[in-house]
Amino acid sequence: MTSPLSRDNLDLATSAQEMADNAPAGSLRHAAAASVAITCATTRDNDHARSTLDGIAPDEVRLAALALFDQLSGRAG
Repeated sequence: MTSPLSRDNLDLATSAQEMADNAPAGSLRHAAAASVAITCATTRDNDHARSTLDGIAPDEVRLAALALFDQLSGRAG
């Protein structure tokens, strides 16, 4: 039986969590990386993760999270 979470999403979640762990608490980078980590760990694929990230507020965190997601996933930004 295969997991509903793709290996790619779990890899992205791990990478983003490592970035969050290394970012200063309370920083925009920490908020964005933590958002990407949680989203990737709890969504079924990259498209679902990206559409979920579109709903993050405030705007500055959403934009930073989307940029980080695109960077980590290799999407053109």
